[in-house]
Amino acid sequence: MMKRRSNYIGCMRDSSATTPSSTSKDEEIDWEMRPGGMLVQKRTDKSDSSAPNVRIRVAYGALRYEIFVNSEATFGELKKLLTAETGLQAGEQRLIFRGKEREDGDYLDMCGVKDRSKVILMEDPCSREKRAIEMRRNAKIQTAQRAISDVSMEVDKLAEQVSAIEKSISNGTKVPEVQITTLIEMLMRQAIKLDSISTEGDASAQKNLQGKRVQKCVETLDMLKISNARVKPVIVTTKWETFDPPIPTTAHWEFFD
Repeated sequence: MMKRRSNYIGCMRDSSATTPSSTSKDEEIDWEMRPGGMLVQKRTDKSDSSAPNVRIRVAYGALRYEIFVNSEATFGELKKLLTAETGLQAGEQRLIFRGKEREDGDYLDMCGVKDRSKVILMEDPCSREKRAIEMRRNAKIQTAQRAISDVSMEVDKLAEQVSAIEKSISNGTKVPEVQITTLIEMLMRQAIKLDSISTEGDASAQKNLQGKRVQKCVETLDMLKISNARVKPVIVTTKWETFDPPIPTTAHWEFFD
């Protein structure tokens, strides 16, 4: 009995002596803490490649999607795949599995996700509010751009009339002053419309451009009003030619029996 015991102890010593040498040949093992406090070996690219793909059924409101993803992927990677399907960015998504919202770093298989598992997709309330604000802002910009476009068309028509008046005065033709005054008033109405348009971004630059056009036309008309006052009106006179009255003639009548 004593001999056998010594042999057993000897075997234990031999095995313990060989253990460090065997482990020294293996690669160093990295460990990581999984959700739930479980300490497991850290996954490598080699282990990920051998993991099978699973089909996950995703419910987003009334819409349904089927996503094929690696079983050892994270919920953050699943969100990236859902971005292409739903249009929601990863930061705007909330994934619910088994009644609990999952973090981006949670692994699918560690949370119990299997083939044909169901995941609920919800839009983050903060992102929904931001999207609504952005939509209202874009609608406001579009409304302002349409209003500025309408003013631009009217200014184009009035600018043509300004050019016609300038051409007439340069040719020495006097233009009725009321025509110039009326045109200035019409331009000022367009300037008032521009002032009432609330703009931001690119629309502000368009608004300023049209405002400068109106101002230039008004300044041109003010100068034309002065030039027009200096133009002398053309007086057309008609010369009448007089003729001498005709000489009266007397008829001689011949009588016959």
